[in-house]
Amino acid sequence: MIADLFLSFSRERLQLLGSRIVDCLGCLSEEQIWARGSENENSIGNLVLHLSGNVHQWIVSGVGGKADVRNRSSEFAARGGLNARELKSRIETTLTKATEVIRTVPASRLPARITVQGQEKTVLEVIYTVVEHFAQHAGQIIFVTKTLTGSDLGYHKHLNRPAETP
Repeated sequence: MIADLFLSFSRERLQLLGSRIVDCLGCLSEEQIWARGSENENSIGNLVLHLSGNVHQWIVSGVGGKADVRNRSSEFAARGGLNARELKSRIETTLTKATEVIRTVPASRLPARITVQGQEKTVLEVIYTVVEHFAQHAGQIIFVTKTLTGSDLGYHKHLNRPAETP
């Protein structure tokens, strides 16, 4: 059933991207995690806090019905305070809760309308929006990590195999 494929793929995508964020955090010093190019940019630390808050608010609270305890402005105001281990734990814990919520969503609930962040959306739209948003910021984190470390993180090395000759 297509609904089951959507839910399964959404969980898998969040888990994959989350593992890449955790990987990036493991490649960086605390200084690099909280570095900003300018005041109008977010650090990797800010993005991890932001993704944790967003996923919790939209999936765990919005879809899963848990209390919404998000303080969005604090996600961007932080200038440190959490090290790589703590940030890894936060994103992993949030994703564990969110993927469990998604795993238990019945296909029949996907067209149901809920309100998250003052916006009325279907459960399907909420999940899709979160996965898309997560992917965008994960891409930023990966790009910044590659820039700061000067290394290829190897996520697509399997595509670099030499072409087979006939």
